[in-house]
Amino acid sequence: MRLAVLDVGSNTAHLHVVDAHPGGPPQSVFRLKAPTLLADSVDADGALSDEAVDRLVSAVTETVDASRRHAVTDLIPLATATIRDATNVEEIRDRVREVTGIELRSLSGEDEARVTFLAVRRWLGDSAGPPDAPLLLLDIGGATTEIAAGSGEQPGFAVSLPLGAARLTRTMLPCHPARRRDVEAVHRHVLRSVRPYASSVPAGALQVATSKTFKQLARVAGAEGRLTLHGLHDWIPRLTAMRPEERAALPGVAASRSRQLLAGAVIAAATMEALGIDHVDVCPWALREGLLLRRITELSRS
Repeated sequence: MRLAVLDVGSNTAHLHVVDAHPGGPPQSVFRLKAPTLLADSVDADGALSDEAVDRLVSAVTETVDASRRHAVTDLIPLATATIRDATNVEEIRDRVREVTGIELRSLSGEDEARVTFLAVRRWLGDSAGPPDAPLLLLDIGGATTEIAAGSGEQPGFAVSLPLGAARLTRTMLPCHPARRRDVEAVHRHVLRSVRPYASSVPAGALQVATSKTFKQLARVAGAEGRLTLHGLHDWIPRLTAMRPEERAALPGVAASRSRQLLAGAVIAAATMEALGIDHVDVCPWALREGLLLRRITELSRS
């Protein structure tokens, strides 16, 4: 069966088309990203601006049309936190439905963490050790950060916190280059928010991170597969002193995400400090892959 997931987030609407085969991993067929650029378009009341909604509808239209050209029989459309939490979310869903015929769905932040945990566990496979070996997952998005931990394919603990890279850039880092006191305020805020969950991390857990933010930070710090706390401490002062266009010139950093890269680095560092870990391995699978894997499992049981 040809399946697709459409992940509509704060930067892009990302379509991933796969062919599903019983007993095997999904085989990638086609990908398309269309810009949404929602991060700086949330007003004081929490609503997305009219211009942002127009971009969103255009992006969803482009990706849905592509899914039809590729003969997708089952499309999973997901609106992540920036849209889910917008005060005009019902208007947004109505507009998308009227133009594309697609009903944007949302998961809670905790459910997103659980689905991503499944994807990471499947990606790790035997390299994670026994199936019940403990795993810790970190995922920094535009609006939220998810933390999940546990054994097996379902975490025993999952939480979603309003600590996204785009959100904290918009609310706490107004200047770029950034002021040191603003960066320190973000660091303290994340530490206070994450520390209450440190006791939920099982001892000896394999430490894994996913998301575009972690991938970019690992590349910037010089090691695509692993990000260390030492590397973050080394790079945060450098990123603080850079303009967004200078960050965009770093390896692997997209211009659309360069402004929020500093907040992402501070969130990553403070989260790792709060949880008492000094590195994470970076996984290429995340929420989209988790949704596909879950759907394939559902279809195989029907």
